[in-house]
Amino acid sequence: MAKTQITAEPGIPQIVITREFDAPRDLVFSAYTDPDLLVRWLGPRDLTMTIDRYDVRDGGTWRYVHKDAEGNEYGFHGVFHGTPSPDGIVQTFEFEGVPGHVALDTITLEWRAGKTLVRTVSSFQSVQDRDGMVAADMERGVRDSGERLEELLAKLQAG
Repeated sequence: MAKTQITAEPGIPQIVITREFDAPRDLVFSAYTDPDLLVRWLGPRDLTMTIDRYDVRDGGTWRYVHKDAEGNEYGFHGVFHGTPSPDGIVQTFEFEGVPGHVALDTITLEWRAGKTLVRTVSSFQSVQDRDGMVAADMERGVRDSGERLEELLAKLQAG
């Protein structure tokens, strides 16, 4: 199984996440942009996800909610910037539990040696915002999402 790499350099308000998937780039792009696929992999395993809106176009908005077993809800929303394509997705990301702390996510999908390398750069407004995201157990969600996406891509390719 591939490993998710998470890098948060001291003093730099960014998190860089990379992971390689044994799947075609177009299929990985679909998993990021098709709401029916997105709900099957994004977020920690112990949460369920519903999508309020997911308008994948320049200026399109998105919002989804994760819910835990006790019924607690965690909302997230943002805006797509530029037209999302397999070459890249740029979007804002805001956790509604801490409003006003917006990150800009740039996701690139690189086809190489028969696999797709996904690289996400999350740029925060400050190092403190970045550190707050790390402290909020972001790593668990990122690692679970990567594993769940890998499992979904294998199922989709198996038919």
